[in-house]
Amino acid sequence: MAHIVIMGAGLGGTPAAYDLRRELGPEHKVTVVNSQDHFQFTPSNPWVAVGWRTGPQIIVPLAEPFKRKGIDFIAQAVTSIDPEGNKLTLADGATLNYDYLLITTGPKLAFEEIPGLGPHGGFTQSVCTTPHAEEAWVAYQKFLDNPGPVIVGAAQGASCFGPAYETVMIIDADLRKRKLRHKVPMTFVTSEPYVGHMGLGGVGDSKGMLESELRQRHIKFITNAKILGVEAGTMNVAEHDAKGQQTETHALPFAYSMIIPAFKGVDPVAAVKEMCNPRGFVMIDQHQRNPKYPNIFSAGVCVAIPPVEATPVPTGAPKTGYMIESMVTAIVENIKADIEKKPATATATWNALCLADMGDTGMAFIALPQIPPRNTTWAKSGKWVHWAKVGFEKYFISKMKSGNTEPFYEKYILKAMGIVRLTGKH
Repeated sequence: MAHIVIMGAGLGGTPAAYDLRRELGPEHKVTVVNSQDHFQFTPSNPWVAVGWRTGPQIIVPLAEPFKRKGIDFIAQAVTSIDPEGNKLTLADGATLNYDYLLITTGPKLAFEEIPGLGPHGGFTQSVCTTPHAEEAWVAYQKFLDNPGPVIVGAAQGASCFGPAYETVMIIDADLRKRKLRHKVPMTFVTSEPYVGHMGLGGVGDSKGMLESELRQRHIKFITNAKILGVEAGTMNVAEHDAKGQQTETHALPFAYSMIIPAFKGVDPVAAVKEMCNPRGFVMIDQHQRNPKYPNIFSAGVCVAIPPVEATPVPTGAPKTGYMIESMVTAIVENIKADIEKKPATATATWNALCLADMGDTGMAFIALPQIPPRNTTWAKSGKWVHWAKVGFEKYFISKMKSGNTEPFYEKYILKAMGIVRLTGKH
């Protein structure tokens, strides 16, 4: 019997658990360890931050659906990993042995790297977790009573830009619905070298499309921006040129701000230095295995992948849901092959697909593969993207509840968008 332990129950870990349980015989054991007792649909967090969703609407308690599928579940944080002894230590001091470990923890949010950044002890909000988005909604309601300037963006080193674009435009749409937009100057601050770079070197005409959208909404933007620090009501920002030289500083006033921070590996993962890069992300080979410990696999935001290109202000490469899905699929196949004493052959496709909601419209981006040069780049906008994301939210949450995690990006989103032909699969 093999025991597969999964650290993390997010967009990667939860589908991985269901897929492993489906693919492996009953003699093998699958256990999920997660610091929370539920799954959070992270892509909906910008809606939670303005009150368009509540936290409970996008959360799925996991104990019951896992039990129905024969998956063991431990709702505790992991405090340390012993890769030599194939063992985890949990928050209550108990230990858990494994034959295979799958790390899908997501990131640690590196608010501490910028003074005053973040919701706890800082002055900015976050949509990186559902509890953060709920706190952002509380702050937003106070802001509505006394509106003023808004700053939204992504800090230096950030690798997740889509939620920043979504948040700034969803706030714009919400303020217009409330007849308050005329009272609120808005600024988008980003480490990207240009609007629409998104850590991907741009996708199609993403630069022109997103710049146009920001201008039409009267949202100013500062690119190549490094946030120096945040004080109550003021954000200090240094602007750089194409060579990375500082050209100007700004002391930007704000009454409300949401900033995506840089990411790092979570503490118990980053502590295993021989398994990770200097930022604490898990190093993997083409089969999603750690080179030092081949019985450890990893998928999602916690894996180490290089930036798509060098930028004047540091940016990272995003790990989108479509990419994570392909990583999980490859891992399940490779763990199954290893159990059967066969060589690992499955590799992830690492394609990027992003549905960015903008409140009253949206933009869809596809990069195949994510890292240039690409076979296909595609970008379109329209109200249909907003409705596609709403539909995907309902579909995905229902799948998490039922435990049926077929490849939803290919079988749902791409079909719904009418572009299955781009993947070569029908």
